[in-house]
Amino acid sequence: MKFVAFERAKQGTGASRRLRITGRTPGIVYGGTGEPLLIELDHNALWHALKKEAFHSTILDMELNGKESKVLLRDVQVHPYKQLVLHIDFQRVEANTKLSMRVPLHFSGQENSPAVKTDACLINHVITELEVACLPADLPEFIAVDLSGLVKGKSLHVNDLVLPKGTVAVTHGKPNPVVVSVVAPVEEVAAPVAAPAADAKGKKGKK
Repeated sequence: MKFVAFERAKQGTGASRRLRITGRTPGIVYGGTGEPLLIELDHNALWHALKKEAFHSTILDMELNGKESKVLLRDVQVHPYKQLVLHIDFQRVEANTKLSMRVPLHFSGQENSPAVKTDACLINHVITELEVACLPADLPEFIAVDLSGLVKGKSLHVNDLVLPKGTVAVTHGKPNPVVVSVVAPVEEVAAPVAAPAADAKGKKGKK
């Protein structure tokens, strides 16, 4: 994806507030061999771009002063209740430097799995994105996860995923985290039949 940015001269809370009033969003670009650079973006264009999955998980082409450079979205600050982006951070991307990035998982085949079709199990997506490390050229837009082989009593783990070439999973020390769990249906237990109620009048003993 491509977006247009403009250099921003002033900084500080007051300057950023005035910038937002004019329909612009303040931001910063950092990393790589260059110095951190203050930028501003058109807020409406940015707001619509943020609704697209690719804007969060792929390498972006940033046009600045007629030149393009590769960047990654690293942080977004949004107003707690207004539709307003307060600030945005980007990181420069260098072709020969590995990067780490959270990539969305796209699930398919769940309805065709034996766990669902035969055993009526519930499928719980424990994680919906995975952090990977790779060179920029190998960064996938998403990771496809085929759930058609799920069976009752088995979960799908990170080590079961087929990762795109050149990418490795980053689990931060967690051994083989669960991606999808299979939950067996709860069996309904029939309630015991209540004993017949005693005759309200009862039977009096014989005199």
